Amino acid sequence: MLSNPVDRIDTSSDESGPSVFRISPLIRLTLLCLYVALTIPLPFLAKVTAAAVPPILLWVGIGLGAIALYGALSERVILDEQAIQVTYPRWVPRLFRKGWSLPWTEVQELKCRTTGQGGLVYYFVSKSGKGYLLPMRIVGFAQMVKQVEAKTGIDTTDIRPLAQPWMYLILLGVTLILLLIDGWTIWTALHL
Repeated sequence: MLSNPVDRIDTSSDESGPSVFRISPLIRLTLLCLYVALTIPLPFLAKVTAAAVPPILLWVGIGLGAIALYGALSERVILDEQAIQVTYPRWVPRLFRKGWSLPWTEVQELKCRTTGQGGLVYYFVSKSGKGYLLPMRIVGFAQMVKQVEAKTGIDTTDIRPLAQPWMYLILLGVTLILLLIDGWTIWTALHL
């Protein structure tokens, strides 16, 4: 049980405090494992092939990239009586992930846009015309959308998450196979 009330996932719509939604653990695990699978063999291969980039520089880059990815996957969506906001932990530099806050009174509509891959994303449009991307890869998405509808009066019955869990399960399975191949690659590189 978490002691900090902001860190708890409270998907109820009562007025006792804010509701906090985080990125799905399945999505976080899948993307972090994929990052590891794609990058970890590089320093070993650089050493074996005598690449122009030294392995130590690759290790530093991989470490910094892992920190940046973890920071991006630490997004939180907070809904309270006054606003919806997207925040990141304090250690994530604002230069990289600024987050945003939109008072419920400023929400004019929720617009749908098609992505380059054919998916649908939704933007809050404020009264000033500025767009704010609706976070879609969070745990409790349906509960969050219900709360958005209750606070704004906008019909949200057709809004669905961008990616379904089965998509990430398939990607995780492929990533685990890739990690096995990485293990063989690293073992081979170390024994040449």
